[in-house]
Amino acid sequence: MTMTTVLSRAQHGMDAPLVRVEVDLGRGLPRFTIVGLPAAVVMESKDRVRAALENCGFDFPGGRIIVNLSPAELPKEGGRFDLPIAMGILLAGRQLPQGCLDEVELYGELSLSGELSPVRGTLPAALAASRAGHRLLLPAANAAEAALVSGCRILTATHLSQIVAHARGVCQLPAVIGAPPPLMPVPGLDLRDVRGQFLARRAVEIAAAGQHSLLLVGPPGTGKSMLAQRLPGVLPMIGEAEALEVAAVRSVAGLPTPAANWRVRPFRSPHHTSSAVALVGGGSRPRPGEISLAHHGVLFLDELPEFDRRVLESLREPLETGTVMISRAARQAEFPAAFQLIAAMNPCPCGYLGDPQGQCICSAALPGAFVGTVAGSAGHACGSTAGSGRGAAAAGGRCGIECHGGEKSELRPQYPAGAAGDYERLSRRKTGGALLPCHPGGAEVAGACVGYPGTVSTRLSSDPESGTHHRRPDRRRMHRSGADQRGDGAASSGSDLSRIRGIRIEPAPAAQDRCSGLPERAVGLCRPDYLEPATM
Repeated sequence: MTMTTVLSRAQHGMDAPLVRVEVDLGRGLPRFTIVGLPAAVVMESKDRVRAALENCGFDFPGGRIIVNLSPAELPKEGGRFDLPIAMGILLAGRQLPQGCLDEVELYGELSLSGELSPVRGTLPAALAASRAGHRLLLPAANAAEAALVSGCRILTATHLSQIVAHARGVCQLPAVIGAPPPLMPVPGLDLRDVRGQFLARRAVEIAAAGQHSLLLVGPPGTGKSMLAQRLPGVLPMIGEAEALEVAAVRSVAGLPTPAANWRVRPFRSPHHTSSAVALVGGGSRPRPGEISLAHHGVLFLDELPEFDRRVLESLREPLETGTVMISRAARQAEFPAAFQLIAAMNPCPCGYLGDPQGQCICSAALPGAFVGTVAGSAGHACGSTAGSGRGAAAAGGRCGIECHGGEKSELRPQYPAGAAGDYERLSRRKTGGALLPCHPGGAEVAGACVGYPGTVSTRLSSDPESGTHHRRPDRRRMHRSGADQRGDGAASSGSDLSRIRGIRIEPAPAAQDRCSGLPERAVGLCRPDYLEPATM
């Protein structure tokens, strides 16, 4: 009897460390032992492997079998080690020629009949194997995901007997060379579907140009969710390296990545009852949460005040760093989380404060208390807001559609230039390989006070010390994004956000008293002169 080694990889956060599956066959009483910190699922592979080998007509050794998963201190989990363990037993029992699986990494879960089932986390393993110069042997269901890695050499199979026949030289397994699919237009939600809301659309455009966070405030039915859902359609197209990062996060989470739209930026909209673990990630074996699934995309939090305060507080660090570290007693895992935060909320609990078509039934103190629930936590991330009202839809319908265009194919070409300005300035600021448009200055916000019933009065200030030290870089990036989006070489102090300190919404006279309880930052946002419809 002999000892043999087969290569595979474990899953540890976004990494795929190499695992050497060592199989030793010896004399003694029949015993099948797996060592090397295996999880319960890996321990159960003993029965799956035995049944699969016997049902496929291969000899199962009757003596002592020891399987060592090296390195021993690395936790092993999942059914991905079924195939390398089975092939290691066949190699050690001299049922296969020696060296037939050199420089080949094996992954796959075995059914009792020997069929191969897909496994989770294939893409990070393919990236690591391609860098190491190894070939991959995968279930056919995982081939499309691994083929996203350029130059990756992949062998696919659907049954254990096919792999054995390939190792014996009887037949050849289908071979695939990884190549990203060509970029194809994908139909999606279009900004031209939005009628009116001219300034709200303009706020979305500036947020898209600079990848700023945005908070939309308005009564129910005024299009807040509709605007947020159409933001990915006007964002700059995602690059191949970024698309691979997004696909790798989805692979670790066990979600498929369709080849047709793998270059589409993700859009995640978790329910307001989601826990902090669901949003940020976690678990005894850490897995990515919603903020990681929104990496290089948009995270939309609708009904923001309904989220638990601790859930919103957990967004602070990811917004600053672009990553999230999940720490447990036994292990740590880091996941990317460079997302663009878009949130929406009503101005009061009933939702009709200042709405000319609805009557607010809240007491005088409720609106201020309602907005105050997010002022401390979400206010750090979304310190400025964009109002959305029914008046803008009625008054700005012609201007928003005819004068501005609104076609997604017309809007998108405006953004690569603006976004390229931010990306060029921030290209040296990276965390874990992911570009963080939120740096410098942390969570940055762009938007406009738009379409709210009543008039808007702008308060200008040239005081450079206005606002907090933390918010001054935020406003500078908003100024820069507005200038980039317009094609200006510099942010002018006389015509853009560089002179705006903040605004105050003047609601309809009937709502004047009720608005007195709202904090200024919750009802207003910087709006420059160039956001006026007449100047567009």
